[in-house]
Amino acid sequence: MIIRYKVPREVAMTPSVLLLLLLGLMGAHATFPAAHAPVDLRTAAAMAAGLCKTRPTDLVFIVDSSRSVRPSEFEQVKVFLAKVIEGLDVGPNATRVGVVNYASRVKNEVSLKTHRTKAGLVKAVTKIEPLSTGTMTGLAIQFSLNVAFSESEGARVKSPDISKVAIIVTDGRPQDNVKEVAQRARDAGIELFAIGVGRVDMNTLKQIASEPLDDHVDYVESYSVIEKLTKKFQEAFCVSDLCATGDHDCEQICVSTPGSYKCACKDGLTLLDDGRSCSACSGAATDVVFLIDGSKSVRPENFELVKKWINQIVDKLDVSDAKTHVGLVQYSSSVKQEFPLGRFNNKKDLKDAVKKMAYMERGTMTGQALRYLSENSFAPGQGARPGVGKVGIVFTDGRSQDYIGDAAKKAKENGFKMYAVGVGNAVEDELKEIASEPTGEHYFYTADFKTMTQIAKKLQINICQEEDPCECDSLVKFQKKVEDALQALTKKHILLPAAGRTGESVSKRIAALESKIV
Repeated sequence: MIIRYKVPREVAMTPSVLLLLLLGLMGAHATFPAAHAPVDLRTAAAMAAGLCKTRPTDLVFIVDSSRSVRPSEFEQVKVFLAKVIEGLDVGPNATRVGVVNYASRVKNEVSLKTHRTKAGLVKAVTKIEPLSTGTMTGLAIQFSLNVAFSESEGARVKSPDISKVAIIVTDGRPQDNVKEVAQRARDAGIELFAIGVGRVDMNTLKQIASEPLDDHVDYVESYSVIEKLTKKFQEAFCVSDLCATGDHDCEQICVSTPGSYKCACKDGLTLLDDGRSCSACSGAATDVVFLIDGSKSVRPENFELVKKWINQIVDKLDVSDAKTHVGLVQYSSSVKQEFPLGRFNNKKDLKDAVKKMAYMERGTMTGQALRYLSENSFAPGQGARPGVGKVGIVFTDGRSQDYIGDAAKKAKENGFKMYAVGVGNAVEDELKEIASEPTGEHYFYTADFKTMTQIAKKLQINICQEEDPCECDSLVKFQKKVEDALQALTKKHILLPAAGRTGESVSKRIAALESKIV
């Protein structure tokens, strides 16, 4: 995916844009009328912070040097090419660059396989001379498709990890057809950018360029200002280091990959099937019930964010018939079970059911909701499984209108692991009272509903299977018997050969004693 942005001409001189220009975050970008796209400030900031890399790309510049392009103007085109190249990660395994020069004929000036460094490429570009004849743009695109992008000229085998890009610079109307050949190039997986200068035919640029045209067609009034497109094309190939910018959803460790990332876990923890979450006990069966505040203070638009937050957590769970079961309860002045444990045993159905939850409004009776959780939600008649870990996740955005102390205490005494999540006007003391020990790991607060996604990333539900206490007691008793018996044998010196005793008789006595112990 290529990330790009434009600055519309009519806002190019506003104070905010001038400030960005002064900071070196972005350059002005002119385009043909009505072609406007939003400024991607995150991309600009990533570039300024040095967090931007270019995706591995086979890039070919197709440059018009027909007689309408004066020698001084062609020099300005070469400066533009050199500056774009300076912003690329040039290398055999990164971005390879080629240059095709055309007029009435076509010349492959720089092959994709020829230069593996920026210095070598820039030097080669400075030596290109204009051909100064007609304008056969269609022929140049066909040549690039057949020759410049061929494996024999250094192009890599077609792959989702390698972009194929051609940037065409022209200042006139072509003397041949471009529409069909440009379509063949796009069908071959080549992304086409068209830059028009001066009296160029705008319809031709549109026939050449890839969709969306707003991103792939550019116009400048003259070659003297073509340099202002430099920043645009540097940013067009910019792929932010998502781990460095924090734009990822890994719970613990983010590992950068070309144009993307993958998640990993700290030593001793396992990466779950969602590819993001980590667990010390990923194989444990768990019953999880969400207790969600639907009071009027939440407001409808925020209630939608709460539902998305629930589904973020569901994504982290190993939902199946044998592993995690999820129930959902909403409360306000009353309590409503949306669905019990075990009704939905796959993530799709479960998330669909969460999305359908209707907003209750009215008051905030958190104590009443906690009593319902203890007495009903985790009851066998409501789908709870015996011998399985129980987790309650309580969400609220304000102070409870009833007493929560007894109900919160009872939930924890019943062995439920309780998480408390508060937003906005939620009371921190109430959250701590609900949460299990250590409270620092079981209660969360944020002032804004829009930042709840950060809580979803932090909230880690770990329920480990406990050992069978009967098995442990039996093992301890057996070990104690053995230790006592050995001490008794040592005191009687049975283990030491006495006068007249053979090693064989001692062995027999030990074997007899062991059989009695077992």
